[in-house]
Amino acid sequence: MLTKADIEKYFLAEKHESLMFLVVGIIAIVLSLIFYSYLKTNFYKGAAIPLLVIGIAQAVVGYTVYARSDEQRIGNVYAYDMDPGKLKMQEFPRMQTVNKNFVIYRWIEIAFLIAGGTLIFLYRNDPDKIFWFGLGITLVIQAALLLIADQIAAQRASVYTSLLEKFINNKAA
Repeated sequence: MLTKADIEKYFLAEKHESLMFLVVGIIAIVLSLIFYSYLKTNFYKGAAIPLLVIGIAQAVVGYTVYARSDEQRIGNVYAYDMDPGKLKMQEFPRMQTVNKNFVIYRWIEIAFLIAGGTLIFLYRNDPDKIFWFGLGITLVIQAALLLIADQIAAQRASVYTSLLEKFINNKAA
């Protein structure tokens, strides 16, 4: 059965993971700038692209989730006692969408892994294509990190959604 502590736990974990996502994104952006501006070899120029693009996405998503987590946590804890219908009409559908989105993210991350792995395999022994080899390596690393982080978040979201569903069904009965 869902408790206020479960709601608190879910949103605090989400907030902490999003802060980590933000920090990793900033580190990736900084690394990409160092790779492109200072190291300047084709390998590092290739490596800089996924670091920059995915790093920006990580930083934006990390900040967005971090910034809204406290408000969602407080609102849902309040709704637990004062307005359980809000959990049914807003929070549960939101979490169903979150869970569906994790499936989409997983497929995108798998595609990045495959693309990066293909680049590594094709260009691992071709010094003229070292740019693509560098791009492939960082694409695989970034995709793997995203896949792991999103898998952890997806498991947490699934448990929370399940608890919400049981709470809603018990309130309706």
